[in-house]
Amino acid sequence: MRSTGARVADSRWTSTRPLPLFAVALESSWRSLVGWCVGLSAVLFLYLPLFPSIGGTAQMQQLISSLPKELVRTLNYDQIGTGPGYTQSTFFGLMGFVLTTIAVIAWGAAAVGGDEESGQLELTLAHGVTRTQVVLERFAALVVRIAVLTVVVFVVVLALNGPSRLGLDPVHLAGMCLEFGLLALLTGTVALTAGAVTGRRVWGIGAGTAVAVLGYVFNALGNQSPDLAGLQAYSPYHAVFGPGPLANGADGGVLLAFAVAIAILVAVAAAAFTRRDVGR
Repeated sequence: MRSTGARVADSRWTSTRPLPLFAVALESSWRSLVGWCVGLSAVLFLYLPLFPSIGGTAQMQQLISSLPKELVRTLNYDQIGTGPGYTQSTFFGLMGFVLTTIAVIAWGAAAVGGDEESGQLELTLAHGVTRTQVVLERFAALVVRIAVLTVVVFVVVLALNGPSRLGLDPVHLAGMCLEFGLLALLTGTVALTAGAVTGRRVWGIGAGTAVAVLGYVFNALGNQSPDLAGLQAYSPYHAVFGPGPLANGADGGVLLAFAVAIAILVAVAAAAFTRRDVGR
């Protein structure tokens, strides 16, 4: 497969397509996107059908009650006896969060920093592509990939809702998926921005990982003690999952805050990338 930079470097190819970097980014990553969709779907098919026999039983409640309260709060298992609580605890707040975070950090870090490290970005810029265009089109490709993941998750959860007796409100599920997607987009955009600012993929991976891990840790610590609850104000993870959107619906304030933060990060990425030397 030809690399992204090599394909964009073909001036005849770039002149015949609108948004060439966006198109190439999607075409070059569709296999990984399909793989992540399959992986997320597999996790959903593994966990959600177990709810009638595990999550909602008296035996499970007894098991949860026997565990240390701190551990239960850390894993967000205090509401696991309900369909929304089970779905959020096992998928959205745990396995789905982990898998999606890995995917978006990889995509975001490679968007600018990865191509610059490989030397392909200089070829791209040599063929009439502006630096702002690079950032915006690569970001747009990240948005589309995350949107696809989110839609797949929504469709699969909705399909399993009845057979698994989860009792999820479709509107609340849509809100949960929207917040889940924005959390992923925030993490991926941090990785993209760090890569654009530094020109190094590893810094993008580190920055994206820091946002995800610290967000999870701050939420967990805040659940342990009222004295540490203030840490949750700095946790994007808590902003999404703390209010329980699957049970209570999406929070418009959270959606707006995430959208603003993402827009600021993209602006920073474009400004920083425009002003620095590439390849140094």
